[in-house]
Amino acid sequence: MPFLRTLLVAAQVRVLGALPAVLLASAGAQAQSDAATVVVTATRTTQSIDDALSSVTMITRADIQARQATSVQELLTGEAGVQISNNGGLGKATALFLRGTDADQVLVLVDGVKLMSATLGTTAFEYLPVEEIERIEIVRGPRSSLYGSEAVGGVIQIFTRRGQGEPQLTAGAGGGSHNTGNTSAGFSGSTSRLSYSASSSYLGSDGYASCRGTPVAPGGGCFTFDFTPDGFHNASQSARIGYDFSDSANVEVTALRAQGGTRFAGTFVNHESFVQQTAGMTGRWSPLPSLHLTMRAGQSRDEATDDLNFVPQSRFDTVHSQGTLQVDWQLATQHLLTLGTDAQRDGVASSVAYAVSSRRDIGGFVEYQGGFASERFSISARHDDNQQFGGQATGSAAWSHRFVAGPRLTGSFGTAFRAPTFNELYYPFFGNPALRPEHSRSAELGIDGSRGEAQWSLHTFETRVTDLIAFDSSFLPANIETAVIRGAEGQVIAQRAASTASLIVTWLDPRNRTPGSAEGGNLLPRRARLSGRLELGHQWSRAHVTARLNAVGPRFEDLANTRRLGGYTTLDLLSSFAPAQQWSVEAKVANVSARHYETAEFYPQDGRTGWISLRYHPSR
Repeated sequence: MPFLRTLLVAAQVRVLGALPAVLLASAGAQAQSDAATVVVTATRTTQSIDDALSSVTMITRADIQARQATSVQELLTGEAGVQISNNGGLGKATALFLRGTDADQVLVLVDGVKLMSATLGTTAFEYLPVEEIERIEIVRGPRSSLYGSEAVGGVIQIFTRRGQGEPQLTAGAGGGSHNTGNTSAGFSGSTSRLSYSASSSYLGSDGYASCRGTPVAPGGGCFTFDFTPDGFHNASQSARIGYDFSDSANVEVTALRAQGGTRFAGTFVNHESFVQQTAGMTGRWSPLPSLHLTMRAGQSRDEATDDLNFVPQSRFDTVHSQGTLQVDWQLATQHLLTLGTDAQRDGVASSVAYAVSSRRDIGGFVEYQGGFASERFSISARHDDNQQFGGQATGSAAWSHRFVAGPRLTGSFGTAFRAPTFNELYYPFFGNPALRPEHSRSAELGIDGSRGEAQWSLHTFETRVTDLIAFDSSFLPANIETAVIRGAEGQVIAQRAASTASLIVTWLDPRNRTPGSAEGGNLLPRRARLSGRLELGHQWSRAHVTARLNAVGPRFEDLANTRRLGGYTTLDLLSSFAPAQQWSVEAKVANVSARHYETAEFYPQDGRTGWISLRYHPSR
């Protein structure tokens, strides 16, 4: 079977056997910390990351500050299963591929509210502010059985800053190459019943000329000569307030807004003003110790206005509204039954006339999580009633067995779907209202455990996507393609005394398997077959130094596999120093060797850059 062959290939890679002995030496504190880390995205219920039957990665606030990232795409680069395409630096169009699936096959949530463009079908990661983020949870593998459309490759959930403890003020400022500057400030805290947090940040950069395209560039680029630096600015705010009415009832309100503009080289438009916004209210009530009710209402906005040399050309504003009711019933120890329903509505307001400008979807789901002795399992199913596409049924099942010696074996199977976007359906002279949703089937097998004080994991998977939307012979979108994606992910995290090390390796075989197609058997665009990240760090009493190596293999820009993008390796050096308990100074040199490379054809990534910042954080 193809899936078993993938497992054998992954085993032959011998990721763990090739690691230096130091990586397998220690990290007891890290292991205990990860086991206690709570995640909610994988099952829509609270569980420790150690108990999750899915392949899950959590990026905490401490991780965000340690990586000194200025953008979400930089923050996610190198994570297991993640590959990123970017059109030339800060604030430029960014696509995220999770386990080889397309950018519009990844569901993105902000505090439980879906954030995406209903016209494009993707999330503008380039506009999301790093300073407003508390943590990020990445769940790899299909999750349509819990969330509905888009969750084919997985779910990425972003949580905004949360208040805890005594009232405190945080602040930071930094600057670097291309006249890039960043400022941030926040106030947060909590009492016995009230928690609160509010923060604001600004990021601006003159940028660089990010496109090398020419007016006759084949199949891509900006189709113009434009050597003007492509600047970017983003002003962001977030707020979160929660109140506990009693030990069994509470309410929480969250909000995030990012607003700014970005310039880019282009023939028809060369500047975009944007707004990314989410707001939500969540209420929780436990009438019985074993019964928990969650109610959530939320709305997100993706607004973009494009112009050419300050003359407005087009406007695309989309609004997503949703309401959720979820009931969690603890039947017994290690046995949890979840029932829930989601009501969602997408609307479009645009300078372009769409034949249909709104649609709604009502979904119901059920999930059972159980366990006995060394076995754990979960089963979930969902039915979506989509206004345009009727009933869509999805399901998943997962199981794990923990051996006496410690390693854990996991296996899962799931189905997912993606509803076509408004652009694919109704864009004038481009859309095809007869499109059907894309569907997928995925299987995964993994093993994880520890050796000494190090943690390691190895997962292999296969995803088969049918009814993929692509252009037919009349240059209209149609359900004509099939893709089979096979891959494996290996991770090791270790710590010895004051030194840390981590290694992530992802292998992919993402193929077009459309019967009778000239591209049949070719690799899917912009997906490298091999990628990885190695980090080595050391902590002194007041200083910390990290070396981070990112490596990505070659890939192709087009379905025909005729335009090749070369592989690359970059080295980043990061340092921080704490002159006082509440202060830290951070410095970073990115792409030390000034490696020239592109993640999207005609759009070069930045060369060697420097960054320095100062932070005030009394909670440290």
